[in-house]
Amino acid sequence: MEMVIIAGTVFVLSLLGGFGPRWFAPRLSNQRLHDITGISAGLLLASALLVVIPEGFDIATAGRDSGFTDAPVVLGAAILAGFALMLVLEGFGVGHDIHEEHHSHAEGHGHGHVHHPSSLGVVAVGLSVHAIADGLAIGAAAVSGETAFGVLVAVAVVIHRVPAAFSLGLFALHETVDRGRVALGVIAFALSTPIAILGTYLLLDVASDRWISRAMLFSAGTFVYVATVDTLPAIHNPETGRRSVVMVVLGALTFAAVFVAIDQVLDMSHAH
Repeated sequence: MEMVIIAGTVFVLSLLGGFGPRWFAPRLSNQRLHDITGISAGLLLASALLVVIPEGFDIATAGRDSGFTDAPVVLGAAILAGFALMLVLEGFGVGHDIHEEHHSHAEGHGHGHVHHPSSLGVVAVGLSVHAIADGLAIGAAAVSGETAFGVLVAVAVVIHRVPAAFSLGLFALHETVDRGRVALGVIAFALSTPIAILGTYLLLDVASDRWISRAMLFSAGTFVYVATVDTLPAIHNPETGRRSVVMVVLGALTFAAVFVAIDQVLDMSHAH
């Protein structure tokens, strides 16, 4: 039941984010969108380094299967595979990233201009591939039995979904395609993570710890890639670099603080 609620929440927020630009784009500045992206990237990076990777290694070395161990190189390769997959997809133009630049005319009328090399379909596919990896992480975390940490990862993913969905909607807003195709692209993107969450949960619930740990580490690799690539353009920009770094660090520290608080509460509950 918890997974259904999480999947439903992800779907609704992704849907709202995807259709949001039609109403909110004129009111949302480029800097504000960069801030949201930076904070969500920090949350995603911290969730990978503080929760998903440690939990994946913990399951691999002390899992439910008696006597189960996995070679460290295999575990590292799982992380690398997730990172490399996103890198390869980006190289072939099926990436997750969309860069928005909002320019203002001298007359005072603003408009958004989106620089992109791809069609709406390619962008939707790229975003959906990463959305599936998000669902893989949430489903694997839930199967591991660490419900509280699974929810924490889900929160980080949900927050990161909003600017990603908004980017897709903003891209679609400037594409010369009919509204039906735009709606289908946004809905497909919104459905990808919930389907992956439920599918992963059902599949890994009957799988060995070996595959649960590998799935978590693979998704962590995609998290690390997306969290860094999302913010690199803004960080390399002299005008936005320092502010972007602050936003990423703020997001990471926020996640770390919540993580430590939850960990302390769980330790206290186990002691009683």
